[in-house]
Amino acid sequence: MARYKPQDHNSLLLPVVLSEQIIPGSFAFALNYLVDHELDLAPLDAQFKNDDSGASAYDPRVMLKIVLLAYSQGIISSRGIEQTCARNVQFIAISGDSQPSHTHIAKFVCSLSDQIKPLFAQVL
Repeated sequence: MARYKPQDHNSLLLPVVLSEQIIPGSFAFALNYLVDHELDLAPLDAQFKNDDSGASAYDPRVMLKIVLLAYSQGIISSRGIEQTCARNVQFIAISGDSQPSHTHIAKFVCSLSDQIKPLFAQVL
């Protein structure tokens, strides 16, 4: 009778430092730096009017990073981006584990497309 190596399907906890998952020299690292330090995102900030009331919004910088990183990898559907944000450690790291829903992603892209297009061109 054939013998096989044993498999353990029990849970395993591995500590992950999210900031270390964005590798220097990668597109994600460059994108993270550009969005945080080089791009003028005042037009995006101006679109949110929830200073005094209303629910808090996802940071437009984080949403922009998620969308641009996803588009760079050929992931263009909001549901695909949502799944990737939940499963891919690089997306988890760049989003700060915020995991926006596909509805929030689609609304961000549709409602702010005029402000996002010039930023996308600057990143390229």
